[in-house]
Amino acid sequence: MKEGIHPQYEKTVIKCACGAEFETRSTKQDIRLDICSKCHPFFTGKQKLVDTGGRVDRFKKRFGMEDNK
Repeated sequence: MKEGIHPQYEKTVIKCACGAEFETRSTKQDIRLDICSKCHPFFTGKQKLVDTGGRVDRFKKRFGMEDNK
């Protein structure tokens, strides 16, 4: 490897918006995240399915796919 062309690989702290902090090694210092594995819905199991503005109902009505129970 050539001398002087590689960035420094040092310890750094990764901070999430939820308050979680992880210590790792990286070429960047003080990395900030919007979402991490502790607060992401996929990993926490608290995922919600939200029907925004009745989109599913409008789709069913438009294409004649009403529920026949």
